[in-house]
Amino acid sequence: MGRRSIMSDSFKEEIAKELGFYDKVQKDGWGGITTREAGNMVKRAIQMAEEQMLKDRQ
Repeated sequence: MGRRSIMSDSFKEEIAKELGFYDKVQKDGWGGITTREAGNMVKRAIQMAEEQMLKDRQ
């Protein structure tokens, strides 16, 4: 049974590129990233969501 991702693949790819490990994803798939890299992706996604919420309030 697979887990459903909240983030779209394109969004995850965008963040991986920004954080500098998309080449690893292309080579090894999402299972090839480290726990730290996955955590950094989540932190960045939260930061982006918070920034969007602030923009939406204005």
